[in-house]
Amino acid sequence: MKKLLLLSFVFSLTHNIMNAQTIIPLYDGKIPNSKPVADVEKSEMGKDGILRISKVSIPTLTMYKPAHPSDKGTAVIICPGGGYSILAASHEGSDVAKLFNEWGITAFVLKYRLPDDVAMINKEIGPLQDAQRAIQIVRMHAKEWNIDTSRIGIMGFSAGGHLAATASTHFDKPVIDEVTGISLRPDFSVLIYPVISFTEIGHMGSRDNLLGKNPPPEKITEYSNELQVTSKTPPAFLVHASDDGGVNPANSTRYYEALLKNKVPAELHIYERGGHGFGMNNKTTSDRWMDRLKNWLVSNANL
Repeated sequence: MKKLLLLSFVFSLTHNIMNAQTIIPLYDGKIPNSKPVADVEKSEMGKDGILRISKVSIPTLTMYKPAHPSDKGTAVIICPGGGYSILAASHEGSDVAKLFNEWGITAFVLKYRLPDDVAMINKEIGPLQDAQRAIQIVRMHAKEWNIDTSRIGIMGFSAGGHLAATASTHFDKPVIDEVTGISLRPDFSVLIYPVISFTEIGHMGSRDNLLGKNPPPEKITEYSNELQVTSKTPPAFLVHASDDGGVNPANSTRYYEALLKNKVPAELHIYERGGHGFGMNNKTTSDRWMDRLKNWLVSNANL
């Protein structure tokens, strides 16, 4: 076992008492699959109130602890979207984590590395390495953080949904050093207007950023997650809008159909309108999909 996994995990912590946040570096020491480059990460708050983070090369996990934890011990790792180009870190990250805290769920926002040939040896596995490592860390510290190791889910928006779906279908193909007895399989996934496929229905910007402009057919198949579903794929809750002009809603419907074919429990909500990137608040309807998610979590004994 490599030194990384033999050493007890050492936290470099930044603590925000008001929001009970703890920033955890994903790796103790050298970041795997990385090249020696300067840290040029950039955070910008847009006029639309969305925090966008770009050029991520040092991944972290920000833990949001609830004031009144649920007795179920459920945790959710959140992957913001952004086309594998930026991370929409507020309305698809921290804002969601805070609502989970109100439900008593421990939430983690994953600041995953964005694919970059300059900063990575193999950019296609960089985000998945970070997602698998996040699951590994949460399971390793579950007892310490009052988390049930059988109730650790992953959530993703847009391209973050692709990452969450990849983690849900590639958990038996580890791209990080494994720890004996620590599963990399999420127990459930929450996929919001997700990029699922890299076929003709996929989001070409996300595909280009992860795999390059002209990926070979076998790579397109490997990262088209509707084609990777098995009976072991975790249950999923999906949300999309019919008029999504950014990510074809067929991404969600095909993944849902693949889950049903493999007898994996799933729930899908398709709104008539809403477009792409609405976060928790689809302003075209009074219906709140987060309320539906809460009901789904309750019905599956995760809340």
